[in-house]
Amino acid sequence: MNQHDPKQNFLLASLPNNEFNKISSNLELVTMPLGKVLYESGAEMEYVYFPTTCIVSLIYLTEDGHSAEIAVTGNEGIVGVALFMGGTTTPSRAIVQNQGHAYRYHGELLQSAFNVGGTLQRQLLLFTQVLITQIAQTAVCNRHHSIDQQLCRWLLLSLDRVSSNQLEMTQDLIANMLGVRREGVTKAAGKLQEDGVISYHRGVIDIIDRTGLEDRVCECYSVVKMEYDRILPQIPAL
Repeated sequence: MNQHDPKQNFLLASLPNNEFNKISSNLELVTMPLGKVLYESGAEMEYVYFPTTCIVSLIYLTEDGHSAEIAVTGNEGIVGVALFMGGTTTPSRAIVQNQGHAYRYHGELLQSAFNVGGTLQRQLLLFTQVLITQIAQTAVCNRHHSIDQQLCRWLLLSLDRVSSNQLEMTQDLIANMLGVRREGVTKAAGKLQEDGVISYHRGVIDIIDRTGLEDRVCECYSVVKMEYDRILPQIPAL
């Protein structure tokens, strides 16, 4: 495989050759630096993004400046579902939480391809279904579970979307994602580091013991993961 390949995105890789070939010439490789904002709340959306090596967070912002992450998307899906579901704006902000690359595609072209039907339409609808599950479960987790459990859930969901055991993330950004105070994240991350589950240094989190995270996380992670595994296609051999 080339260093960059659209089929590093599993949704694109699940398409039959005839459907993939129809859209591949208009896929544009873009660099996704940490903190890049793809969409602002209420702004017109022009492109959708198929992440390959980056992770994008959907964040809801309140009028008084508070924020909380409602979902994450990586190489399993697409960012910008509103564009093929009939809308051109979204109330959430889309921001890169782990740097890498993605392929962007013009929203009007995707809408046309979606309206044709076929595998692309089906896979986009299935992804939207599991994204809704993740959003709903995140709301439950943020309301009922501890910061320690939320952090473990967040780390595991992020880890599932990268090809290594390393995440580049500051504690300030994690706090913004979870909608909690930085001190709470520092305390929770400190416990994980003391127990040898993670190593954190200068914005880089190394996951040392994934099983340790899974032992500490609430059921919200498994609910989301099982839904993704049940509904989304198996990762194809690339």
